[in-house]
Amino acid sequence: MSYSKGIRSIRTIRTIAAVTLSAAMILAAAACGTTDSGSNSASGSDAKDSGSSSTQGFDTSTITKDDAIAALLPDSVAGDGTLTVGTDTSYAPAEFLAEDGKTAVGFDVDLSKALAAVFGLKEETVSSTFDSIIPSVGSKYDIGISSFTVTPERMEAVDFVTYFKAGSTWVVRKGNPDKVDTSNLCGVKVAVQTGTTQEEEVNKANEQCKADGKDAIDIQSSKLQTDVTTAVASGKASIFYADSPVAGYAISQTGDTLETLGDDTGVTPEAVAIKKGDSATAEAVQKAIQKLMDDGTYGKILDTWGVKSGAIDKAEINPTV
Repeated sequence: MSYSKGIRSIRTIRTIAAVTLSAAMILAAAACGTTDSGSNSASGSDAKDSGSSSTQGFDTSTITKDDAIAALLPDSVAGDGTLTVGTDTSYAPAEFLAEDGKTAVGFDVDLSKALAAVFGLKEETVSSTFDSIIPSVGSKYDIGISSFTVTPERMEAVDFVTYFKAGSTWVVRKGNPDKVDTSNLCGVKVAVQTGTTQEEEVNKANEQCKADGKDAIDIQSSKLQTDVTTAVASGKASIFYADSPVAGYAISQTGDTLETLGDDTGVTPEAVAIKKGDSATAEAVQKAIQKLMDDGTYGKILDTWGVKSGAIDKAEINPTV
């Protein structure tokens, strides 16, 4: 089973301060990688300490506890006073590492902090590889927030509460020097993140190439989205496929190195992953997200990161997809 990101089923990118202005800098950022250690997410004054307004984030310090919503959380989540959130910090602008190489930032991280504040809990972001998060929700992590696209396959493993929507985007080097045609990827070097739905889609396209007797797609699957982006920026791959917000952020952070190819495809909801059958936590998360939507906090978080186009107005548990 694949656990791709949000339209990491379609999914998108970012680096440690999220892919910078050149391929060389991207490589350096990617080298910091993702670790399986706790990292308190930054916003407000904390992010200022990292030395860049671009990763400052939204200040969640004024969000107050909602006693009624907090009371819905089971002791298995609230008992230790901390909301532990699994995330893959290689996916800017949703979740990535600031310039210090250890502080988690991004709109998903700010949402995690906001949820924790509504619950009256301390928030702890635990950085991990994307495909390891869903299997660990309910044991290692209280919840997973990492641009997970809602798919029927994933809903067999976890419950979901929606909070965002995103499509998928193809990205090439400026000018498309390899003359890639996304309607015919046979024989093309395509970079994708491991465990994403984008990877699933490219794998399906590859099977069709082989069935048609054409050259196979050279699929370059990497654990980190930063490595996916670097592969294209450096010319190792001709094109990558990722979530639209991530692709847009990668392009903006790499100057004239990258550009989109064609239109965005397949807009799909993204959601918080919750232990399968944990209806109490699912209800608490749904009500907390809806509260943040209704009081305007959610919109301000998305505005901070320039991703308001992905906003939704209703948080749903296990939506029909």
